[in-house]
Amino acid sequence: MYQRILVPVDGSALTERAIQASIGLAQQLGAAITGFVTAQCPSAGRARAHAKPQAVDEEDALTPAHAREVLERFAAAAQAAGVPFEGHHVQVEHIDEALLAEAEGRGCDLIVMVTEGRGPFGEFLYGSQTKAVLSGSKLPLLVLH
Repeated sequence: MYQRILVPVDGSALTERAIQASIGLAQQLGAAITGFVTAQCPSAGRARAHAKPQAVDEEDALTPAHAREVLERFAAAAQAAGVPFEGHHVQVEHIDEALLAEAEGRGCDLIVMVTEGRGPFGEFLYGSQTKAVLSGSKLPLLVLH
């Protein structure tokens, strides 16, 4: 049914949930995983700093070295479970657009995302990458809470 699953991760506390859930799903489906770390370009991150106080910390956390570390951890878990894995990292202005382009470019047929579930007020203040991906995707999206 599904052959390649795109799993965006960022190294946050929810990353482990995304890794474990997507590996379990891939095992059941006989699918491969594409792990994907996106970071906003520094200029976009600075522009958001006024709306989101932790934006600077997030920008520092999503350096290429941090992205490699997150993807290496994901790759090791996938390999231990016998699931084919490839990882990619990009720095972009629009994260949702990058996720959709990556899914299409890598031939993914399912996206698995983890959301913080901030609620309506939090989404109003900070936005929702998950909602943006959902509204722009032609692929099925599995959202984990």
